[in-house]
Amino acid sequence: MPIIVLALGIILLFALIILVKLNGFLSLMIAALFVGFFQKMPAMDIITSIETGLGGTLGHVGLIVVVGAIFGKVLSEGGGAQRIAMTLINSFGSKRVDWAICLTSFILGIILFFEVSFVLLIPIVFTVAVEAKVKLLKVGIPCLAALAVTHCFLPPHPGPVAIAGVLGANIGIVLAYGLIIAIPATIIFGPFFARFYRNWDPEIPHQLVSKTEFEEKDLPGFGISVFTALSPVILILCGVIGSFLLPEGSLLRTALNFIGNGDIALLIALFLAFYVFGLRGKRKTIPELMKISEQAMMSMGAILFVLGGGGAFKQVILDSGMADYIAAMTSGWHIEPLLLAWVIAAIIRLAVGSATVTVLTTSAIILPVMTAAGTNPELMVLAIGCGSIFGGPPSDVTFWFCKEYFNLTIGQTVKLWSVQATLLAIYGLAGVMILNLFL
Repeated sequence: MPIIVLALGIILLFALIILVKLNGFLSLMIAALFVGFFQKMPAMDIITSIETGLGGTLGHVGLIVVVGAIFGKVLSEGGGAQRIAMTLINSFGSKRVDWAICLTSFILGIILFFEVSFVLLIPIVFTVAVEAKVKLLKVGIPCLAALAVTHCFLPPHPGPVAIAGVLGANIGIVLAYGLIIAIPATIIFGPFFARFYRNWDPEIPHQLVSKTEFEEKDLPGFGISVFTALSPVILILCGVIGSFLLPEGSLLRTALNFIGNGDIALLIALFLAFYVFGLRGKRKTIPELMKISEQAMMSMGAILFVLGGGGAFKQVILDSGMADYIAAMTSGWHIEPLLLAWVIAAIIRLAVGSATVTVLTTSAIILPVMTAAGTNPELMVLAIGCGSIFGGPPSDVTFWFCKEYFNLTIGQTVKLWSVQATLLAIYGLAGVMILNLFL
């Protein structure tokens, strides 16, 4: 039975990392081979799936992670992250910096893909933790929660927009309903949830934080630091606005879509950071900036391969027919449509890992059920969205983002991210069902 094979594959993955002490990348490769063979995939198809998953993940995430790491390193080494951190600390106080990071992450998360938001925010999270002399997870967990919540509930984040497109839901109404659930969720699973981990004190990965100490007079201004840090967001927004307001095929729309692509926006922002935090005022020379860039790229090597390994594991699961199996298995279930959508999304999420695959597959499965039952399409978007985060499984790259950037063990990552994601998904379902009583 495919579900049993998958469960055994995940158990094998954990055993290899925790008991055998194999590194994450090699463990993921072995687990992918195990699932492929026991799902009776042809041997060469397993290899093709691994190559496709590894290449596809690195193609999607690799550029974002590497350029984002260089961008973050330049932001840190140029004093921009310290200026932003000091201003947040002075404005909110060191005891409330978790709320400051939570709010910042919430605003960015509404617009950007999870990975882009994460790599943009992580240098600021690290710097705030150092400057405020607080534990990393005090600010890390609120950041994580805000990004996860916006993924579940709030357009124009790409996840809810994709579901709404399939189901024909009104994005404005989805946003209104989503905010009712999302604001309390961000508070509960951000600053409040972090208190359960107050005794955890993982070290900030040394290669990802600046060791340079700046005098107040040597720091760049707050305005220019924030503008540079947010420049990818501004460019991506230009692309989104252009897609809505300009006619398809127009030269301006094409140009805005190009610079609004996440990869290109980060690349443009990086060269802006080179100027603002390096060349402007002759703070740093080009060779010095390139040395910083090389250090950032080298620090990402191990992380990139772990993320790629997660993509390979996910792809083998997908190509083994797991999503089709789940679709067939659930097609005859007769339960409340909103609950059914959430359950299907949760199962697919646990099975294949990818939130994108989860929302698109679930939307296609549930559309005829929703239409026949006359279920509110806007609430259906939210039900699928929160189901798509359930479990936080190791077949999703977010699991490995949390492990590597927050310097956690496998067990700690499960206790933190997997628990947080599961509770958020259950909370979201409860919120949707309560709203359904009044609509």
